[in-house]
Amino acid sequence: MNATDWLARSVALLRPTLETAAAASPRAAGTDEGTAAPARTTRERLQATLRRRQEALSPRVLRRTLTQLQAIVEAQVSEVEAGRRAKAFADWYAQATPDERRDAWLLMSEQFAPDARKLKAVRDHYEAAQGTTEEGQAEIRLRKALVSPRTRLLQRFAVFPEGMRFLVDMRAELLPHLKSDKRLAPLDAELENLFSTWFDVAFLELRRISWDSPASLIEKLIKYEAVHDIRSWADVKNRLDSDRRCYGFFHPRLDGEPLIFVEVALVDEMAGCITPLLDEAAAPSDLGRATTAIFYSISSTQAGLRGVSFGDSLIKRVVETLKQEFPRLKTFATLSPIPGLRAWITRNAGTLLERLDAKPQAELAKALGGELTAQQLLAAWDKPLQLDGKSPVRLLLLRGAAQYLGRELQDGKPLDPVARFHLGNGARVERLNWAGDPSTKGLKQSYGLMVNYLYDLKRLDKHRTVLASGKIPVAGAIEDLYL
Repeated sequence: MNATDWLARSVALLRPTLETAAAASPRAAGTDEGTAAPARTTRERLQATLRRRQEALSPRVLRRTLTQLQAIVEAQVSEVEAGRRAKAFADWYAQATPDERRDAWLLMSEQFAPDARKLKAVRDHYEAAQGTTEEGQAEIRLRKALVSPRTRLLQRFAVFPEGMRFLVDMRAELLPHLKSDKRLAPLDAELENLFSTWFDVAFLELRRISWDSPASLIEKLIKYEAVHDIRSWADVKNRLDSDRRCYGFFHPRLDGEPLIFVEVALVDEMAGCITPLLDEAAAPSDLGRATTAIFYSISSTQAGLRGVSFGDSLIKRVVETLKQEFPRLKTFATLSPIPGLRAWITRNAGTLLERLDAKPQAELAKALGGELTAQQLLAAWDKPLQLDGKSPVRLLLLRGAAQYLGRELQDGKPLDPVARFHLGNGARVERLNWAGDPSTKGLKQSYGLMVNYLYDLKRLDKHRTVLASGKIPVAGAIEDLYL
């Protein structure tokens, strides 16, 4: 990253501080629920004598809390002592009420911002030094100025052994409050930026999780599985059988807990239904015949790491590991849910009908008993497993799903969240699977449909380029379904 790009990124991270300074004023901050009094900034509260009814910490306790936080970042304090002080504050935080924790966030966000006047002076000097012999030194001074007291504060929380866990959990708790209180945005941006460095894939370890792994780790799989709920120990044992693989990324400061994990089935063809893969009574597949690796579940475990991307690296590393262990593997694909499909179909059923020519409309009308309306169509789709293979009602649902996955974009990205993840990694939409997930959850979110995303290792970059141009990479069978 060159100096100009680095500067732009750093200023972008600091921008919320400047924007929220105005939002934090009494007039702009809005009113708290149940009272007409505007929320006060921590600056105003620190100077006050009495607290308002909606404020958790009194001005006296708020001042004491700020003093404790400032003591953590004192320049003359050693890292060890700073870590001890940070640990003491974390112990207080653990016993604090949610509203008291929110006051702590506000102090971190508002009272540890960079010095705007100093930053402007250093930035002006950097811009004036461009093209001169002083450019390098000006950049160094600017880098130092961009390291805010808030950055140093959070870095010192990471010193004590449980500090990283404290910070990740704190951000997970903070995230739901961002929309209602913009003053917290600088703290969130600072945490996300630090996590992007601390949890870079270069510092993560890929580990296989097997039935021989510690029970505490297997319990984490049960807890965090987000795609297909694990129903029992027999269920999880099936997912860790000889024809399966499960891998996770681990960080040394969060040891024993995967940040993200993927479950893989080794089979002899591209899977089209999740039921056989989750069948506890099914015999293991013959690994000697396995040519295909199916990624059927990918789950992130840490809400506090939202925005830190390592899912694509996980898949790549797993593919490399599998190819070393099983050289016969040629196909790498997912069997994925389509979580946004049903909601999109419900909103767009009328539009799908309008796009049909006269002949398919007549066929649909006949199948629906002579009345062709969006409501009738949605009612017929509500029981998809009863539709036979030649039903025009079934065909239109498949065509709608192809339209949703292959053409619907929002801000240049696929509309479906799972599609957004896999296509962003360089996969393509390969195949739709009728009754791929006949469970109640599968029927509710996608009429039971599932999709295979293919990871063609020689075309990942090509597919990313296609997506960047505003077109979703799909197989010919998907294009054939377009309306």
